[in-house]
This record gives sequence, structure tokens and C-alpha cells, in this order.
Amino acid sequence: MSLKDRITEDMKAALRAKDSARLGAIRLLLAALKQKEVDERLTLDDAAIVAIIDKLIKQRRDSVAAFQQAGRQDLADKESAEITVLQAYLPARLSAQEVQAAVRAIIAETGAAGPADMGKVMSAAKQRLADKTDMAAVSQAVKQALAKP
Repeated sequence: MSLKDRITEDMKAALRAKDSARLGAIRLLLAALKQKEVDERLTLDDAAIVAIIDKLIKQRRDSVAAFQQAGRQDLADKESAEITVLQAYLPARLSAQEVQAAVRAIIAETGAAGPADMGKVMSAAKQRLADKTDMAAVSQAVKQALAKP
């Protein structure tokens, strides 16, 4: 079963269970997927769907920070609940140690020597790790690895 089919089935299950919070988050996800398909006139594969889910999660995290700063904990909680629903559709993520090991391997392969080579390392890391982990964590690991003498 494709990821899109699984999301559609989960929407039906949430509808039957009258789980309005979960249903709303899944409908937002399906709307984003449909928008992408219509805009670009293509059928999304699982990798493209994961990229859209990552984007939606990042937007929700930014919203949570903004709502907390504004003192709107009720809205921040709603966004956090949506993040939880969306994360269920992501593949298993790499641990922090696995990310650091992958970054060290990429640095060795690219021959990066310092912070000036961060772009080169991030380009290679994005190709290899984009669908396996959060790129913000990869960026942090690259910064730490390249900062060490």
C-alpha cells in the first residue's frame, strides 16, 4: 500500500471514529498533496509525499514557537497535536549518532576541511539523508564537525 493510500485510509478511520483533531490534520495533509499534484501536474511518489510532510511539520513547529511567544498555548497545543499526527507518516528516522556518523563519512568523501566547505557537505548530505532525517539536525552536525580543528 502506498503512503497516499495509507493516509486516505487513516482519514476514513478518523472520520468513522469522529476524531476531529486527527481528521483535520489528515485533511490538511491530503489538501497539500492534492495542491502539489494539481500545480505540477504529476502523481506524487512516497519520497515526494515525505518531503511535503517534512515541510508541513516544519511549518507547524514555526507556528508553535510563534504561538508560545504570543502566549497562545491553546493554539500551540493544537499545532503540536498536528505535528504528532503528521510524524506518524514519516519513515523511521536516523538517530543522532547515525546522523553524526553519516556526516563524518560525507566530510571524508568530499574532503571538506573547515566551515567554508559547509555548502559542499550539505549538498551531498541532502542527496543522501533528506528522506531519512531532519535536515536541521544534519546542518547542526555538519557545523559541529567542521568547527573542530
